[in-house]
Amino acid sequence: MLLSSTALITGASRGIGAATAQRFAEAGWSLQLMARSADALEDVAQRCRSFGVSVATECVDFSDPAAIAPAIARLQQQEGTPAVVINNAGAALTASLSEVSLEQWQWLMQLNVTSVFQVCQAVLPGLRAQGGGLIVNISSHAARSAFPGWGAYCTSKAAVQALTRCFAEDERQHGIRLSTLTLGAVDTPLWDTPMVQADFDRCAMLPVAKVADTLLHIAQQPPQLLLEDITLMPAAGAL
Repeated sequence: MLLSSTALITGASRGIGAATAQRFAEAGWSLQLMARSADALEDVAQRCRSFGVSVATECVDFSDPAAIAPAIARLQQQEGTPAVVINNAGAALTASLSEVSLEQWQWLMQLNVTSVFQVCQAVLPGLRAQGGGLIVNISSHAARSAFPGWGAYCTSKAAVQALTRCFAEDERQHGIRLSTLTLGAVDTPLWDTPMVQADFDRCAMLPVAKVADTLLHIAQQPPQLLLEDITLMPAAGAL
C-alpha cells in the first residue's frame, strides 16, 4: 500500500461508491466516506465497520460548491490525509443539447467536473505534505464517443479526463499520481433516476463489484507505478 492505508471515496452511499467502500474495507483499508444521503451513507459505513476497519463519514451535497472544501477539511482534521482519493460522485441527464437548460448544464458540470476539481484541490496540500498519494477520477466511455441525447454527460466526462491529465502533470513533482478509470455502462441506481431516460439491458452492464475490484487493484500499485488510464467495458461493448 501507499503512505497509509486510508481511502477517501466520494459518492459512497450507493452504486460504485458503496461497493468500492465495502471492497476496500474487506481488504483492511480505513475509510473516509462522503455522500449526500446521511442515512444511506451510515448504512454503508456500518457494513464496512463490520470488517474491523475505521470508517469516518461526512455528508455533503456535491452540487453545492461552497460545501465541498469545508467538508474535506473537517474529515482531514479529524482523520488525517488519506493515501488514496477516489472521485466517484456524479450524475447524468439525457436530453438533446438543444433542450438542456443552462441550469441543468451548470448542475451537471458542477457534479461531474467542478466537484472533482474541488476535491482534488482540497486534498493536494495534505498529499504534498505527506510526500505523495494517489487520486483516481471516474470517467466514462462517453468521454470518447458521442451518443444522441447524452451530449452534456459526454462533455462532462471528457472534461474529467482532461482535468486528470493536467493535474497529473502539475503534481508529478510532488509524488502525487492521478489515474482515470474509464467505464462502460455499469448497473447502478443512476439508471433509475428521473433525469436519465434510457432503455438498456442492465444484465449486460458491468457489475459494481467488478468496478470496485478494479479500483482496489489501482490503489494497491506501488508508488513507482501508475495505471494511468484503465478502460473497463462490458463484453457486449457500448450499450
